Amino acid sequence: MPIYMDRHDLSDTVTAEHVAQIHQEDLKIQHQFKCKGMTYWFDEDRKTAFCLIDAPNKKAIQAMHDEAHGGTPNSIIEVDESIVESFLGRIEDPKKSQNTALNIINDPAFRVIMLIESSNYLNRIEANQYSVFTQKFHNSVSKTLKHCEGRIVKQNNDSYLASFTSVTNAVICALKIQSNFKYITPKFDNNSRKLKIGLCTGIPVTEKKGLFEDAINLVTHMCEIIKDEIVISSNIKALYESVNRNAFINTSHIRTLNPSEEIFLIQLMNFVGKIWNDPKFNVNSFSEALGYSKSQIYRKLISLTGKSANNFIRDIRLKRALNSLHKQQGNISEIAFESGFNSPAYFTKCFQNKFGILPSRYAQQHVF
Repeated sequence: MPIYMDRHDLSDTVTAEHVAQIHQEDLKIQHQFKCKGMTYWFDEDRKTAFCLIDAPNKKAIQAMHDEAHGGTPNSIIEVDESIVESFLGRIEDPKKSQNTALNIINDPAFRVIMLIESSNYLNRIEANQYSVFTQKFHNSVSKTLKHCEGRIVKQNNDSYLASFTSVTNAVICALKIQSNFKYITPKFDNNSRKLKIGLCTGIPVTEKKGLFEDAINLVTHMCEIIKDEIVISSNIKALYESVNRNAFINTSHIRTLNPSEEIFLIQLMNFVGKIWNDPKFNVNSFSEALGYSKSQIYRKLISLTGKSANNFIRDIRLKRALNSLHKQQGNISEIAFESGFNSPAYFTKCFQNKFGILPSRYAQQHVF
């Protein structure tokens, strides 16, 4: 049967003991609905609970909760148990709570989510250099994440998605990765060594379909368009400085987005995701869709990305076209038109100006 996770938003009077009692009520009748409660998480501070349940469908979970205690979940999503374990560290009750009478669990599912991106394959480097770079990059990042108690959720040649319970460890980890990165490939030009790290907080189940989807979307946007190397959300800054009362985020090394910038970033990228390859797109499209004047759009984009609206959307198209070339998803003309360029010749010119290599040459070098 599929595995689901649900979210319950609780009142301020609910305690860990209350949640444990409610969970026991579920377990008493779960067989009637062909469900199996695997474990749960409870966050005393934020008053949220998340249940992990093996069930035939969402309706069975809702019916079981309704019959047991009347606590209807605010949201239910289907999940992969291995991904749940990667993010949260377990898919069963903590050992300290097993074999106890009430099985009280006061373990938040709130996490710091980190995305690390190294755009090494964007650059024209020899295959043996790329192999050496990749090996050094992975060794360095893996050791630093382990040392800082970060859990690796997903990784590929160029990126890591990781989860932390400690905001302090996450910030320290980001700074160590940044510091170590410049020593990984000392023979390469600095322009060929690009690193982006995004940090934000999140909960596993929101109104989206994916686990930690809101947090993953935000850190992805941070790494994709913010000009600074390390970018954190306003919540990360507040939590870090609250826990470390005598320490403050160093603004010369870390860019903190304020709440209004985070809102704008999400609105911007949601819109861009729909229209990025529309050749009719222009600056007016930004203003009309986002509700800002042209001058406001300009100031906000310059602050976040260092680019004007036209340059911003052009670079978005080029990065996605490059990804299509890397994955061999068509010839150059097809990719040019699919990326919103009216002319393959103009696409080729922009691509070479951006990446320092002709798209045809890039495609030849990255045939696997």
